[in-house]
Amino acid sequence: MNPLLKRQIRKYFPEEFNEDERFAEFFKAVEESYKTNDDQLSMIQRAMKISSDELFSANRKLRLEAQSQKEILDRLKAVIANLDIKNSANKSQSGEELNVSDLATYIEKQSLEIAKINREQEALLLNLEKKNQVLSDYAHMVSHDLKSPLRSINSLVTWIKQDYEGKIDENGINQLNIVLKSVEKMDALISGILNYSTIDQEVLDVYEVDTHHLVNEIVQIIYKPSHIKIEISDQLPVVNGDKFRLQQLFQNLMQNAVKSIDKPEGIIKVNVEESDDFWIFSIKDNGKGIEKDHFNKIFQIFEKIDNDFNSTGIGLSIVKKIIDFYGGKIWLESELSIGTIFYFTLPK
Repeated sequence: MNPLLKRQIRKYFPEEFNEDERFAEFFKAVEESYKTNDDQLSMIQRAMKISSDELFSANRKLRLEAQSQKEILDRLKAVIANLDIKNSANKSQSGEELNVSDLATYIEKQSLEIAKINREQEALLLNLEKKNQVLSDYAHMVSHDLKSPLRSINSLVTWIKQDYEGKIDENGINQLNIVLKSVEKMDALISGILNYSTIDQEVLDVYEVDTHHLVNEIVQIIYKPSHIKIEISDQLPVVNGDKFRLQQLFQNLMQNAVKSIDKPEGIIKVNVEESDDFWIFSIKDNGKGIEKDHFNKIFQIFEKIDNDFNSTGIGLSIVKKIIDFYGGKIWLESELSIGTIFYFTLPK
């Protein structure tokens, strides 16, 4: 059984029970319930989603702890900076020294609180590091172990089509093509899982990225039918980040817009507005639209709102994870049969 699922199950049992032989039998029984490829895939998706949710919660807690510590330190700096000023003012008015007993008590309490937060933060970082490593190792293991047989299947089916050309009827060729499409979808799914699980773990440099140039490059990469036009604002800014993540962000949203268009003439508009601290980007399409009940669902991993066979249900979850990584937000407006606008913010 895969290590993530085992770890997730062990959390709900007493530690002494984990070494019991009955626990091994329990694992064996669970593993035997996942015999088909579809069952194995469902198990992998479920294990990955639970671990990703845990990782997201741990990261969120870490950010909150760090912010709390920063606020305490800022308050202490302000108090200490004003201490000499207040002391001098009181001496000039009354000729007496400022009574700082209460202030000293307050500083002592805050120092103890900071020490406590530091200990908790250290433990949290250690736990987070372990979870990151487990998740990363598992994702790479899945990628390697599953992609290897997929490549073999792809090569074998391709050879069969070539070697038996003219001997296999049209129906047989169609069935082989379905196999190849299924292999391609599985390959995309595995790559998506790997990207999703490691998007906030890779240590990449932060540098200036010209989003106008980046989006124009993406237009040349993605598949775009001739009846779809993409308009790009000249005002797209230079932002701080790394090209790898930002390309994934814009490319997934633009591909999603292309797939959604069901009209003879399609239009996609990429724009930006400026606020005090953020750039507010928007990607608008005149596609089939999204029901309001699905607005939150579409950002969850493996969730799809239609029956598109080629969709992996990972693209928008990667988008949200990248935006969360940069401290931005994402939301949308949509009307059925009219179109959709995705908004997201990136800090200046």
